[in-house]
Amino acid sequence: MSAAVKILDPCSASRMMWFDKQDQRTLFGDIRDEEHVLCDGRVLRVEPNVIMDFRSLPFEDGTFKLVVFDPPHLTRAGVDSWMHAKYGVLTADWRDDIAKGFAECFRVLATDGILIFKWAEAQVLVSELLALTDQKPLFGHKSGKREKTHWITFMKRE
Repeated sequence: MSAAVKILDPCSASRMMWFDKQDQRTLFGDIRDEEHVLCDGRVLRVEPNVIMDFRSLPFEDGTFKLVVFDPPHLTRAGVDSWMHAKYGVLTADWRDDIAKGFAECFRVLATDGILIFKWAEAQVLVSELLALTDQKPLFGHKSGKREKTHWITFMKRE
């Protein structure tokens, strides 16, 4: 890994939220490496730099200055649905998965590093997720037509 890499996105999927989908400071990871043709004919590509599982990250403690944690937010979606293809689906053990994900993201984050957590509150409440980490958020923002997407900022404590 290059010394210029300072940002980790361990659940990057198709990098939809990124302005620069090839940002050289960022390591894009995902558990999937696949391609889907959506109903409108567009091709959705999930092409991580490194295949990784956010529950067990292959990096040393304190490696990154910024971690963007945007895990799958659906507990149910049709196997062949575009939502499943775009975002993935949580397992039946989603509470344990997200708790491990938070722990791993904070582990690889440098002290005083920033974690941005993004969550779409479609099937699981944000309050249920925040209870899965002992780190406390600094501030957040709701967005989207129904204000169901939450952007939450943490700074890692020692």
